[in-house]
Amino acid sequence: MPPKGKGGKGGKGGGASGSGDSDKKEKKEKGGTAVKVRHILCEKHGKCMEAMEKLKSGVRFSEVASQYSEDKARQGGDLGWMTRGSMVGPFQDAAFALQVSSMDKPVYTDPPVKTKFGYHIIMVEGKK
Repeated sequence: MPPKGKGGKGGKGGGASGSGDSDKKEKKEKGGTAVKVRHILCEKHGKCMEAMEKLKSGVRFSEVASQYSEDKARQGGDLGWMTRGSMVGPFQDAAFALQVSSMDKPVYTDPPVKTKFGYHIIMVEGKK
């Protein structure tokens, strides 16, 4: 009988590192774990939900980011490669939990992630 859990896409990284890593940020960085991330940041929850509706109706992630995001809107919400430890806690947890997707068919955080900056809709374009 196959083992329970740990199924799905045989990704790299093993299962040893879990959710308890937030205390040991310095140790994790030498592993080079990074995500290529985009986000839509809105100060107000209502505006963020409007952006979410646009995404659900099929509008490209970068277009919605340019229209709604209050951060880096000109780049379509692109934050580039971010390493573990360089992002605020809830944002980082959500970014590393997401699967890689494209702007045409984005997989994003729903509901939005709340941080001290506001509400984020996050998508990940790559991992390394």
